[in-house]
This record gives sequence, C-alpha cells and structure tokens, in this order.
Amino acid sequence: MHIVAFGTYDVASHPRVAVLIEGLRACGAEVTEVNRPLGLDTAARVAILRQPWRLPLLVLHLLSCWAGLTVETLRRRRRPDAVLVGYLGHFDVHLARLLHPRSTILLDHMVSAAGVATNRRLAGSGGLKLRLMKTIDAMALARADVVIVDTAEQQQALPEDVRLRSVVCPVGATKEWFDAGAKSLERPTEAPLKTVFVGLFSPTHGAAVIAEALDMLADDERIEVTMVGQGQQYDEARCLAAHNPRVSWVDWVDGEDLPEFVAGFDVSLGIFGTVPQARRVVPNKAFQGAAAGAVVVTSDTAPQRRMLEDAAMLVAPGSPEDLAAALTKLADDPDEAQRLREAAYEQARDHYTPQAVASPILEYLS
Repeated sequence: MHIVAFGTYDVASHPRVAVLIEGLRACGAEVTEVNRPLGLDTAARVAILRQPWRLPLLVLHLLSCWAGLTVETLRRRRRPDAVLVGYLGHFDVHLARLLHPRSTILLDHMVSAAGVATNRRLAGSGGLKLRLMKTIDAMALARADVVIVDTAEQQQALPEDVRLRSVVCPVGATKEWFDAGAKSLERPTEAPLKTVFVGLFSPTHGAAVIAEALDMLADDERIEVTMVGQGQQYDEARCLAAHNPRVSWVDWVDGEDLPEFVAGFDVSLGIFGTVPQARRVVPNKAFQGAAAGAVVVTSDTAPQRRMLEDAAMLVAPGSPEDLAAALTKLADDPDEAQRLREAAYEQARDHYTPQAVASPILEYLS
C-alpha cells in the first residue's frame, strides 16, 4: 500500500505524525512525505485566536505552503492508495481532497479546534469564535474518509456519523525514545530524584498544579525538577514555584535532542489539568517518558489508567498535594522508583511502539 503523508505538519513541534509514518513503514506500507511545515505550533495558533488581526498573515503563509504542496503533488504522477493528513490539518485536509479525489483521505484529528478554544477560554459562552471553531471542525471531518484519534474517549466525542469511520491510534513514541530508554535503564535510581516536565504550559498540562506541588517541596533537598518549555501558564508557574531553589527552567530542547535529554531523568511528569480535554487524552510526554525509561507521574484519568496500567504513578487531577506526595514517595523509595522505570519502559515497548500504534490504520483499510 502506498500512503502519502501530506500537509503543513511539523514533527519538531508535534511528533505524533512521525510516529504514524514510522509505524506505517514498519507495518509494510510505502510512505512518502509531501510536507511544507507551516511553522506555527498550537500556542501560535491560539495567539491568532486572541488577536484576529494576525489572521491575514496566517492565510498568506498557509497559501505559500499550499503552493509548494500543490507543485510537488503534481510532479508525482503516481496516485497513492491513501493520504495521511498530519495533526493540526483542519485546513490541509481540504487541499488533500482536492489534489487526491480518488484516494482515501486519513485525517489525524487528535484535538478539535473547538476544544482548543474552549480549554484555553478563548471561545466565550457560545459566541462567534466557538461557532467558527465548530464549523472548522465539522468541515474538516466531512472531507476525510477516515478520522484518526488517540483515545476511545476522543472517539466518543466525535459526531456519531464520524465515529463510524474513525480509528483509535495511541500517540506512542518513535524508535529514538526507546533506544534512549534502553540505555537509561542501565543507570540506577539514586538521590537526588531527577524530575522533568516538557510541555507548552497549557491548561491541559496543568503547569500551575505542578508549580504548586513544587512550592510544597521547596524544603526537600532530595527532589530536583527541570521545567522545559513556555506557554500560557508559564509566568504563573514560575511565580508559584519561585521559592523552590531546586527548580530549573529551560526555554526548550530541540526535538532531536529530547529523547536522550528526558532519558537522563528518573521521573517524567505528564498532565494534571482539569479541563475536559485533560480527561480524554494521554499526552506525548507520557508515552515518551515511559519509552525513555522514566517513571511516569500523571493524572488518574480513564484513558491514562487504561493505557499505562500499573506502569505509572497516577494522582488526582488538579491536586498539587497528591503530586507532591507522589514525588516524595519516589524519593523515599529509590528501589520502587527503579521498578516503575522498568515497568514503564516494558509497557511502552510492548504496546506503544510505532508499529503497534499504526497497525490499526492498515487493519481498517484492509
């Protein structure tokens, strides 16, 4: 089967599509990429929602990318069996359908536009912005033959007619993460307990919850934490955790360096927010942290409990007290932390490799 991975996706910001591409190839599909990265992550797109006067610049940039996609597609005369439109492809899916009218269009729809607007409190109470986001979602879903989501909860949130043509593929992690994790497990868990969070500081991530927990741990010299990234709750988090001298702040780590970077820590923090989106997803960082051989500490939600099972330490969503207690428990018992590191790696290796993640797509198409 020949599949074209298509769109303006950026694997550096959103590695999900890289996992799917690697997995489809591992399953025996021929995958070629026709990609012109837009260069705008979720945070940048949210900024446009806040400042609509930026929209013309987005449109011009998108049209420029689409011109490149069109030229490259027309150069390739072979019709693919399927076209995979990468994550955040709400607009790209329309171009994919236009250029490939006889191919099966696959849309990776991990996050809805309306969901992002609601979670970040940009939609108001049923106002124009929310209606616009819902229209963008509905139009994108209508153009796809198959809709890919990452959890059963996300699948249930789809309209009923779309649900019937959807498939669930967990986020997973690429081979680089598993390679880094195998090396990481050769290192024993010792004091101080090294903990990392990598994210965009969105309400789903619950960075403020993490920061409150770090404030509670300000006097515990056995726990060191590195916070990587920036975003909506960044300033609030820095203020809340300001009294903890063992917290380091890193603006970002390049994607190619991230697997070995995270593998150097004992604990990887997941998400702790209480917005609806936080209860329906299992984030990149949970799968990546597990593949990197770190203890995954994240919120106790149905999808995370189901996918991570006993290989993670789960805490109540929105509870800095529970998070602080979990980190204290790991610092108290390095042997248990080591056991959880190994369990997390085994869980990821057994269930969330690229091949395991992507195989439902080919099963659906066969």
